Amino acid sequence: MGKVGRFACILTPMCLTLASLICFVIVMLGQTPWKGNNAPATALGQDLYFFRANTANITLDPDVVTDRLPAGVKINNDFLNAIGAKANSKELKDFYQVGLFSYCEGDIVNNKTGEEKITFCSSRKFQFHFDPLAVWQLNNTSVQTLLGDKYDKGMNLYAKVAGWMNWAFVITLVLTIVEFVVGFFAIFSRWGSLVTTIISTAQTLFALAAAATATAVYGTVTGVFKTVLEPYNIDASMGSRMLSTLWLAVAFSVASGFFWLISVCCCSGKSPHKKIAVEKTPYTYERVASPALGGQQGHQMQEWPGSHQNKGPAGPTAYEPFRSRV
Repeated sequence: MGKVGRFACILTPMCLTLASLICFVIVMLGQTPWKGNNAPATALGQDLYFFRANTANITLDPDVVTDRLPAGVKINNDFLNAIGAKANSKELKDFYQVGLFSYCEGDIVNNKTGEEKITFCSSRKFQFHFDPLAVWQLNNTSVQTLLGDKYDKGMNLYAKVAGWMNWAFVITLVLTIVEFVVGFFAIFSRWGSLVTTIISTAQTLFALAAAATATAVYGTVTGVFKTVLEPYNIDASMGSRMLSTLWLAVAFSVASGFFWLISVCCCSGKSPHKKIAVEKTPYTYERVASPALGGQQGHQMQEWPGSHQNKGPAGPTAYEPFRSRV
């Protein structure tokens, strides 16, 4: 297999690495504003989110809320009054969508068609985590205490893990770029494939860690919202499109690592057919058969003088042992 075959062998993991890079970039751009606090420029950036809280159908009727609360749990009138005041003043938006580095909020324009409009996005922040009470300006109030330990523990865990998770995504993105660039050197030798395979292994590990952490963290946040705020008809859900894109990126990473490993063991750039041309030098001499020795060829052992005393002198059968080859 020559250089062309080697290039074809490297092309597959290169394409998989590029696909993984594109997916990770899309994930990191979800709910990320391009300029200021405006909505993301693309429809894809507006639709991709890890977590969504829908407050459009919030219930403020104490009787309705009481019927939805678990047995033995009393209604939280302070929370109802506080959140009701935010809703009446239009400070409470219809939905909140959370991305990796920021969140966006907006209003539902048409309930029948499902048309929505993002009105504000928070500034990009590296170690970002979504705090609904801070967004609703209810933190450090009695409402935070009244929501209970489940809310506090869940959101505190989310805040702590979010820092590591964002680092994991950034490291994954950097390693994916390095893997793609170094992959070009793998076209010329297996050593290049070996180095790329090592980088790809590290990238895959960070990708798996980032994806698993994001899935677990936002699953926890969704569970906290459903447990604490669902009686008030505040709906919480995870973004299936975002998670699908994220795990697709991980799948591309795993596949690229597998094919990089194959390129180390196989797909040599050297051709197996080596032709060695040996040209004889002209005007050389070669031994001819000896009639006296019965036509035997090859090297003859040298005889010592006197080893054959009765041997007569050479007769007329003498011959020229070498001939010229032109």
